[in-house]
Amino acid sequence: MGQDPAHDADVVVIGMGVGGEHVAGRLAGSGLGVVGIEAELVGGECPYWACIPSKMMIRAGNLLAEARRVPGMAGRTEVAPDFAPVAARIRDEATDDWDDKAAVDRFTGTGGRFVRGRARLAGPGRVEVDGRVFTARRGVVLATGSRPQIPPVPGLDRVPYWTNRDAVAAEEPPASLLVLGGGAIGVELAQAFARFGTAVTVVEAMERLMSPEEPEASALVTDVLRSEGVTVRTGARATGVRHADGTFRLTLDGGDELTAQRLLVATGRRADLSRLGLETVGLDRDARALDVDGRMRAADGVWGVGDLTGKGAFTHVAMYQAEVAVRDILGVPGPEADYRALPRVTFTDPEVGSVGLTEHAARELGVPVRTGTAQVPSSSRGWIHKAGNEGVIKLVEDTRRGILVGATSAGPAGGEVLYGLAVAVQAEVPVERLRHMMYAYPTFHRGVEDALRDLAG
Repeated sequence: MGQDPAHDADVVVIGMGVGGEHVAGRLAGSGLGVVGIEAELVGGECPYWACIPSKMMIRAGNLLAEARRVPGMAGRTEVAPDFAPVAARIRDEATDDWDDKAAVDRFTGTGGRFVRGRARLAGPGRVEVDGRVFTARRGVVLATGSRPQIPPVPGLDRVPYWTNRDAVAAEEPPASLLVLGGGAIGVELAQAFARFGTAVTVVEAMERLMSPEEPEASALVTDVLRSEGVTVRTGARATGVRHADGTFRLTLDGGDELTAQRLLVATGRRADLSRLGLETVGLDRDARALDVDGRMRAADGVWGVGDLTGKGAFTHVAMYQAEVAVRDILGVPGPEADYRALPRVTFTDPEVGSVGLTEHAARELGVPVRTGTAQVPSSSRGWIHKAGNEGVIKLVEDTRRGILVGATSAGPAGGEVLYGLAVAVQAEVPVERLRHMMYAYPTFHRGVEDALRDLAG
């Protein structure tokens, strides 16, 4: 029995999140026959449940915080603002800008074919979805993203905890909230809910919040959260959780018991490769991440982009990798993937932007380094900014090569200040050349000049 021609394609894309959608749209627009398959919403986690709605919540919370910083404009109050209209607006605006049907229409408008369903590999160049088998002449792109990683805390599987999806869908702020996990997602949502009037406690098993970041940035965010009334418990491992009569009870390894109306689990994300049929093309279905080369190839005729590659669960990584994969599939020359200047931003207030290696990571790799720091409140722009000016800039120099291998910009607009530092790391600009640049006055990024001066000793 021959293959149904309607099920033939040049490329099949499994997963139409931001990375997969970009690959599928670009390839279809180039004239290839593309089938894009998605089980949930086209666009994936970012526009509907993560990046976009969470940053809108954070923006609303930041406006409240800014108003409270202005003497006489809005004094501190224990009464939470009405959250329901804010939550409704968040969902409405996200739906307007990131509509699933519109995304499908955009893709099919380029000539692509869209299939709703859960797909898996069924052998080289073959993809099965709900009983149908599609044949890919050039290959298959895997872009199935990641899901919340739920820790094995006794009792957690029996209680109605929140993930980030539940948090951004909330119609009103809970009176109290336990946040299990002090990484980027945990601290962002903790601060946002606290600013809407929720009593928040963050529980982190590591010795500090945001452990992948520089200790100076971690301490800064911890101090700010505590100053805003958030309880921070670090070095605290959860050993059990119960839920009864509308109350969560979280037990810590020291015996303490914490209670709250809601429990948000924000302990990271991980890919699940077990259901993708990787074994049918000779790949490890039990791997934590899909091993890809610099062209995003995982095997002959198989590419991977986004969270499942383990290179960073960030939208910008997925989009970057998608373009690399598109070039390789089309045979267009271009550089292989390069992660030395991978940027990341935690959208707390202050924002924490970082790029490349931290001091600790560089030393772990055997790179001889020295560092320089500058305090944002001590800069001219920091002094002008006054309330809410907390921040630090830290530079990490490879002393052998005289270039920056990492940098952190924490403070107001910290993620925007990061841009110039990311260029310096990516382009391996000599530190001596950076010292002789002009830095506009009075800007937050002028603090880089102060950090360079500190770097020189």
